[in-house]
Amino acid sequence: MRYGYGVDYSYLILVLPALLFTLWAQFRVKSVFAKYRQVPSDRNMTGADAARLVLAQNGVSGVTVTKIAGELTDHYDPKENVIRLSESVYDARTAAAVGVAAHEAGHAVQYAQEYMPIRLRAAVIPVTKIGTYAAWPLFVLGLAMSVGVLQLAGIILFSACVLFQLLTLPVEINASRRAVKALENAGLSEEGLKAAKSVLTAAALTYVAALASAMANLLRLLSLYSRRKR
Repeated sequence: MRYGYGVDYSYLILVLPALLFTLWAQFRVKSVFAKYRQVPSDRNMTGADAARLVLAQNGVSGVTVTKIAGELTDHYDPKENVIRLSESVYDARTAAAVGVAAHEAGHAVQYAQEYMPIRLRAAVIPVTKIGTYAAWPLFVLGLAMSVGVLQLAGIILFSACVLFQLLTLPVEINASRRAVKALENAGLSEEGLKAAKSVLTAAALTYVAALASAMANLLRLLSLYSRRKR
């Protein structure tokens, strides 16, 4: 991409490395999950069992654990107070299923205990949704029309996306820590805990990559805006 006087090196220097890191992180989490799908869980525990165990260890009640279709579609829905586990996790008696399900239960515990970062993340979601779809179109339109206000609007909206990713990383790490602590307190074996940690560490890399990608794109927007002002 050119902007009057040369190549847009900001993409090559900032965005491309972040994109490659994201692709590697996605590959990593899938390969680790595939590996530990072959490893039996402690106590013949299913993913659903693990989620309920984490909830019980933290004294959290009233959360429903259900099955949904798809692969790695697991999530906690705070509006419905439901942990939804994918078909490859809910009934599976594998180390991978235990790690994933325990992590989602960790999110339920965060909401039950009013963990502030997850509340802050939820608060910025509406602006983030707008920024996801409108930030780049506004910025590009501002570039085409040489309207600085539109460019700034795009940057501000995209900054909300970066803030969301910035809040997401500690939230996800904290949920994994809660999960591991609950599994440890429940007396899982050293091998079982090691497997769960491996799955959760691989998953955490995807959030690190998402933050790196968001920050790289924001720096690119700022670089392009700075150029057009010269």
